[in-house]
Amino acid sequence: MGGTPRRPYYAGPNLDRVESIADLRARAHRLMPRFVLEYLEGGAGEEQALAREREAYADWFFVPRFLRDVSHRSASGQLLGKDARMPLAIAPTGLNGVFMLGADSALARAAARFGVPFVQGTLSNESMEDIARIPGLRHWWQLYVFGGEEIWTELVDRAERAGCEALVLTVNAQQFGMREWDSRQRGWMGLPHPISMLNSALHPRWAATTMVKGMPSFPNVIDFIPKDKRSFFESASWIRSQMPKSLTWENVARIRGRWKRPFFVKGLLHPDDIRAARDSGVDGVILGTHGGRQTDWSVSALDVLPEARDILGSDKALYMSGGIRRGSDIIKAMALGADAVLTGRATLYGLCAYGEKGARKALELLEHEVRNDLAQIGIDKLTDLDMSYLRPAAHLATANGQAPG
Repeated sequence: MGGTPRRPYYAGPNLDRVESIADLRARAHRLMPRFVLEYLEGGAGEEQALAREREAYADWFFVPRFLRDVSHRSASGQLLGKDARMPLAIAPTGLNGVFMLGADSALARAAARFGVPFVQGTLSNESMEDIARIPGLRHWWQLYVFGGEEIWTELVDRAERAGCEALVLTVNAQQFGMREWDSRQRGWMGLPHPISMLNSALHPRWAATTMVKGMPSFPNVIDFIPKDKRSFFESASWIRSQMPKSLTWENVARIRGRWKRPFFVKGLLHPDDIRAARDSGVDGVILGTHGGRQTDWSVSALDVLPEARDILGSDKALYMSGGIRRGSDIIKAMALGADAVLTGRATLYGLCAYGEKGARKALELLEHEVRNDLAQIGIDKLTDLDMSYLRPAAHLATANGQAPG
């Protein structure tokens, strides 16, 4: 509304006063140094794909029902045939060690204590075996294919021995996105720019909780990295340089042949790729844009959900990742055909703001909002959702005599 003062978000130390993911984000921005925030928030190119992840939710409006019994609402769902407190998993994110020491463990414990899976990334800063020991964790492993075949085969075998419930192959990062913010933060030999280092020195709380043991490493793949390139920044650059541009569905078939548990392909958007996934023997597809960090100006996962659902039918699991900040986002995704969602930045905001308790708070906020919104639209459970509860914004504009924007 014009003339309305900008609403402040709570960014203080009292977790009980946090009301939304936006509050967690505000505190994260207060506590994290500039180069960490760029990594947390940045997208590719002009960041239009990143923006579209949020804008897509605004293209859909609810059509609520009333005079219905909503006294037994539940935000619960199922993932891989097992009950979950929400149909949600914490998405794989790499380099979490720049947010705090033990970040992956904190995220995994938050997931376990809340009751949803945690997808650990290949570029995690903690070993998969250490994460696997967290009590009650539904542990999934995200796989990058890079270097020689011996790397992915060992990672897959280790994930099996560690008891990982599912394997998630990310396929949209073989060519690194144009992340200008990342280049601007770099100085000599790939190290942070001196200005970035000075800014980091102005955030003593971050330094005390993150750099106490120096820069993080990549324990799951460190043995494959040349010994003269094992520093944090050089390791990341070397791994990036080893991503093959020749990855095809033949690689997917070889991984499928080795991994016998649930297997997802993550990062698809094109209908033909979704059809190929359906026919490849994978158990499910995770739509997504890699947090808006790969192909700029791409559609969002939400944009292609209904078509993807039609292609996959009911036999294959369909998840999506991207832009989840509210319970209403989860409801819209499921009404458009998703079986579950993954969230990355929402729980990272909580992690940066309050550690493990903040990551769990993010999950609790989303659950609370889902339950509230279910009551608002007249539904008891998420599985009752369908597209009849939504109208596209363009349709509403046309109905009101306005030309769609």
